[in-house]
Amino acid sequence: MSKYEVRIYWSNEDDCFIAEVPELKSIMTHGDTQNEALQNAQEVIQLWLEVAKEEGQEIPEPKGKLIYA
Repeated sequence: MSKYEVRIYWSNEDDCFIAEVPELKSIMTHGDTQNEALQNAQEVIQLWLEVAKEEGQEIPEPKGKLIYA
């Protein structure tokens, strides 16, 4: 499991759960359940990281949870 934040929410428009990864641009997946959306997001994160490494792109460090504001 990756250390990147995954935000999951229900979409009435799409009739499914949406999973977004804010720290990695353009990663958005979906699933019929929250678990499925999370699993799909984890798979896409791994693929994104592999391609980024192959192409020599900068890979952001996971920020983790904000402890204070």
